[in-house]
Amino acid sequence: MSSPSKRREMDLMKLMMSDYKVEMINDGMQEFYVHFHGPSDSPYHGGVWKIRVELPDAYPYKSPSIGFINKMYHPNVDEMSGSVCLDVINQTWSPMFDLVNVFEVFLPQLLLYPNPSDPLNGEAAALMMRDRAAYEQKVKEYCQRYAKPEDVGAEPEEKSSDEEMSEDEYDSSDEAVVGPVDP
Repeated sequence: MSSPSKRREMDLMKLMMSDYKVEMINDGMQEFYVHFHGPSDSPYHGGVWKIRVELPDAYPYKSPSIGFINKMYHPNVDEMSGSVCLDVINQTWSPMFDLVNVFEVFLPQLLLYPNPSDPLNGEAAALMMRDRAAYEQKVKEYCQRYAKPEDVGAEPEEKSSDEEMSEDEYDSSDEAVVGPVDP
């Protein structure tokens, strides 16, 4: 097994053992989705995004390709394609970084500290520079509209105790669980 292939497997396993939900796209280990929660203390808090990750053959020497699947309102994320403008992924990637760095450091930093001077979404950048409160309100609206847990196929974090499911709903929700049961 070649070194990049072994490293790809190790990084993917490390990501899967962390708190992130990972969904494989094909049988290989090069394409997958990761469920990413917006950082607390940001207008993205409470939002959940499905991130598509593609690992090139030369990973970790070449950076992964990262893109948001559900809509994100952010100066450095293209609203239509989900492409991310992030120097550490696009230009300054190093084999010292791994996939956990992407989801625990790089993406949270991007959401906490947008760079409106290098935008992929000019409207979001202009609004952020002109009226920060209106920008944050629009971010929250996008989170509520496009980044709910059910928008990425995740279970909502909590159900309030006064919500009761009918027996039919309860039975059908059990069938929706896929994959091996954790010991």
